[in-house]
Amino acid sequence: MTQTLTAPRRDQRTGPARKPNLGGPSMFRMLLRDKFATAGAVILAFVVLVAFFGPALMGELATKQNLMFMNKAPFNPANGWAYILGSDSLGRSVLARLVVATRTTLMVAVPAVMVALVVGSLWGVWAGYHRGRRESLSMRIADIIMSFPSLLLAVVVLYVFSPSVANIVLILAVTRIPIYMRTARAESAELQSRTFVDAARTFGTRPNSIIAMHVIPVVTPTLLTLATLEFCYVMLAESSLSFLGIGIQPPDVSWG
Repeated sequence: MTQTLTAPRRDQRTGPARKPNLGGPSMFRMLLRDKFATAGAVILAFVVLVAFFGPALMGELATKQNLMFMNKAPFNPANGWAYILGSDSLGRSVLARLVVATRTTLMVAVPAVMVALVVGSLWGVWAGYHRGRRESLSMRIADIIMSFPSLLLAVVVLYVFSPSVANIVLILAVTRIPIYMRTARAESAELQSRTFVDAARTFGTRPNSIIAMHVIPVVTPTLLTLATLEFCYVMLAESSLSFLGIGIQPPDVSWG
């Protein structure tokens, strides 16, 4: 009597077994689920594209003077699409100047936020981890800077020195460093007593390695969220300085 062996049959209804999806949804899908976040991302992408390609397309029109189109009212189709937002006292297109000013404003806001984020975050994490005199001295420096109104301090400094792009970026970055420093210091001081930090310290890991591998990755999301809010403030501060006449100087143009 012979016994035949048969291969196991595969269920035709379900097909081959699928591997379980161990990872969560992608960041792009999470973004699409939030309508307001998606709308904000689209607007931000549009602004970045305008900053990159706008000056090449409308740069000449932004500086071209036409006294026949002085102080034209906006939203008048008879003036043409270039003057859909009206014109200034020299007959220059407000739309073209707004497009060209996008790059100038971002060239000031992005470096100022990045410098303040990097310097303030590293300084605050270092002070919060080591505590003691380093923390006290760092916080007193932050208190001194924050004791002066940031916009008033920028006005005084730019009034004494030449209001160039580099000086504007530097002074705006310096006035915003304490914001990141205080936030990073609080987060780092709280993480110092966590179990994973104690374990790394017990195994003889150097403090700089602990800060780089265990502390900074935890505090980064909070600092990036703060940077998005500070980005709007820096743009507003630059516009205020330009409105007062000590910001971006002609013939350059900014949103101020």
